[in-house]
Amino acid sequence: MSETVARGSVAMTLKARRPAYSVMQECLRVQSEAPALTRRQRLFGYTPLSADARSWYQGALGEIEVARVLAELGPEWTVLHSVPVGSGESDIDHVVIGPTGVFTVNTKHHAGKKVWVGGGTFMVDGHRTTHSRNSAYEATRASRLLSTAADLEVAVTPVIVLVGTSSLTVGKKAPTVPVVVAARLRKWLMNGPRVHSPEALAYLTMVAEERGTWHTKALVLTDTLRHEHRFERLRRDIDDAARRRRRWRVGTALGILGASGGAAIALVATFMSTIVATFG
Repeated sequence: MSETVARGSVAMTLKARRPAYSVMQECLRVQSEAPALTRRQRLFGYTPLSADARSWYQGALGEIEVARVLAELGPEWTVLHSVPVGSGESDIDHVVIGPTGVFTVNTKHHAGKKVWVGGGTFMVDGHRTTHSRNSAYEATRASRLLSTAADLEVAVTPVIVLVGTSSLTVGKKAPTVPVVVAARLRKWLMNGPRVHSPEALAYLTMVAEERGTWHTKALVLTDTLRHEHRFERLRRDIDDAARRRRRWRVGTALGILGASGGAAIALVATFMSTIVATFG
């Protein structure tokens, strides 16, 4: 995924990065390869989201939701989103720096699914995943990069945050990587013992905000707002299609009732007129 510098722009720190940037960018790239919907498909509320882009779309929604929760942390906290790491396209969903420590937050949007965790095992609807191992590696990598840039040892704690999960079950063994549902994340972060003074937080924040701390391309600036606006348009289109499908279902039900009620027929006619006006 290429990143460009806008003409006339000035250098910016990672504080300017918007949440889910990398995931949104990939979602939009994959979605751009999907064929456009026909007029008839749009009329009947077919979703514009392609099957290939669906997982990226859900992932972006998850990161945006977690960013909303993190925004509720107090002024002592710093949150960086979609932090680019290494020399390629890898990133960390969120890096959080606060009085209780430094954290790498790995967001997982498993909508409507059951999650079981215990020790190093993380299962989704009975299927084993590598979420715990990957999150632990992410924190170790972040600790190494921050320690090198700050010239002091910086401990980093990984945490997996669940969005949309129907249930979370913890086994007899404590998870090697903490797993928290999004609604409880703020409390979980703030409840730990204080390990950083205000002066240490200011220094760590300054170091962490520099892209060069994390990525080999230290001076590349990304145009996050442009992609965010495109993603929001896609999100509106998807939501509009879902509403249209619901209206069709209601219209169909009313049509059935219309066989025994003139008022129902009138409602169906009004509904159909609205559809025709929208697409006519």
